[in-house]
Amino acid sequence: MADNNPWWADAVVYQVYPRSFADSNGDGIGDLDGLTSRLPYLSELGVDALWLTPFYPSPLADGGYDVSDYRDVDPRLGTLAGFDALVARAREHGMRVIVDLVPNHCSSAHPLFQAALAAGPGSQEREMFIFRPGRGPGGDLPPNNWPSNFGGSAWTRVPDGQWYLHLFDAGQPDWNWRDPRVPRMFEDIIRFWLDRGVAGLRVDVAHGIFKDPELADAADTVRSVRPSGYYHRPETLELYRSWRAILDSYPADVWPGPRTAIGEVWYDTYATLQPYLAPDVLPQVFNFELVTAQWDALAIRKGIDATLALTTGSRAPWVIGNHDVVRPVTRWGVAPARAAALLLLALPGSAYVYQGEELGLPEVLDIPDSARQDPAFRRTGGKVRGRDGCRVPLPWERGGASFGFSGTDPASSPAPPWLPQPAYWGAYSVAAERGDPLSFLRLYQAALRLRGENPALGVGELSGGAAGGGAAPAGEGAIRWLDAPDDALVFARDPGFVFAANLGSRPLALPPHREVLLASGALAPDGALPRDTAVWLAT
Repeated sequence: MADNNPWWADAVVYQVYPRSFADSNGDGIGDLDGLTSRLPYLSELGVDALWLTPFYPSPLADGGYDVSDYRDVDPRLGTLAGFDALVARAREHGMRVIVDLVPNHCSSAHPLFQAALAAGPGSQEREMFIFRPGRGPGGDLPPNNWPSNFGGSAWTRVPDGQWYLHLFDAGQPDWNWRDPRVPRMFEDIIRFWLDRGVAGLRVDVAHGIFKDPELADAADTVRSVRPSGYYHRPETLELYRSWRAILDSYPADVWPGPRTAIGEVWYDTYATLQPYLAPDVLPQVFNFELVTAQWDALAIRKGIDATLALTTGSRAPWVIGNHDVVRPVTRWGVAPARAAALLLLALPGSAYVYQGEELGLPEVLDIPDSARQDPAFRRTGGKVRGRDGCRVPLPWERGGASFGFSGTDPASSPAPPWLPQPAYWGAYSVAAERGDPLSFLRLYQAALRLRGENPALGVGELSGGAAGGGAAPAGEGAIRWLDAPDDALVFARDPGFVFAANLGSRPLALPPHREVLLASGALAPDGALPRDTAVWLAT
């Protein structure tokens, strides 16, 4: 870690979907004790921190992102004592813990929403949410034309005739952040988890908390990033300034060090993203350029340049997948996904790895309709297959009833995993890949080890000011693009490191180098780089 850079500036963070990571009690659902038991694996992998998607009490209308209690653990996943033990054990392995904060909406089972339903129109209880009368004769039409992100209308009518807003599932009513009780409540929630030793927060739907107070119809209800009525309101930035003050009030000189918050901010243009990266707003926002890009060298280079022109990878960490998108192996192919892993870990700053990427897991496409649980599948009548395919429980062993997900005791009879695992899952297991020197797992382990050892990687030569707050011009202290064909990515990082990836059909001659540190696949007999292969070089 370079001087004056916070721990998160070059951290590799492993995203855990707890229900699908490891099951300690055989009920078919991953839990916190299961995660704690597998911490040695994550330590062996070489990651610096864990981001846990929601583990709070929830009816699971949306995989846990419908929270009914923000200050507890779902009994199916463990206890608060178990969470505290996880944080303590992770620290023993040198890993910090980041938790998911879901401020845009809660569960319809949340006591405050239930109180709002009971209190009726015009009540103070309903002011904490967004209730409105309908339009048209008898108020039978929704208050405006906003669609849900999961299909259908963003409004649901209750028996007394009013409608409530939910930008996602009907089981996820949106909070009204213009009611002062809501921000006060979330300040207490943030402190509750920071006081338990967490190192940061991942902020769900960070761009969507405040809505247009007039709730005007949207002119465009098709674009992936909605107009200002939906998202990117200036009030949101003021809220994050208050949260930043809370984060900065915790001591930076004792474990877990400076606290961070990383926003899930989906954007169409960098002009939309830029305000979130002001020095006093969020410490970090996700950089989704490698998630949305096709496997095309010019498109990927354009995304990298645009990010580095705006900020550094320390403030906008790199990511190639998560719990909401199709897995890289299925999106791009096996060889490109291996090359993309080396690209991810060679870029300046921080990187996030979603569980199973280090195993090269493909998207599971053949989940029976009866087993699918994503609300997008349900609300669109199956037109949208949903995100279940990237959330299938991990395989730990080559065989067994759940491939080791629910333990390895052959005498036990665990319940089936909450999402079915395919028959071929054992070939991707940790046990199978540990013994294969050419496996995804061995590639990730080697890359993470080298990344920790090489002074050019991580923050590299970035200054503390650039990593910790300000923006850096494209390439300055980050990467230097080297001459290469249009279908290749070749850049240098100081001191003495070169990354090269061939995305074209012709072999790529490598720049002069002293040593091949790591390659995503075999080089050609003449030392050239074959198609869809990446390499790390010492120069």
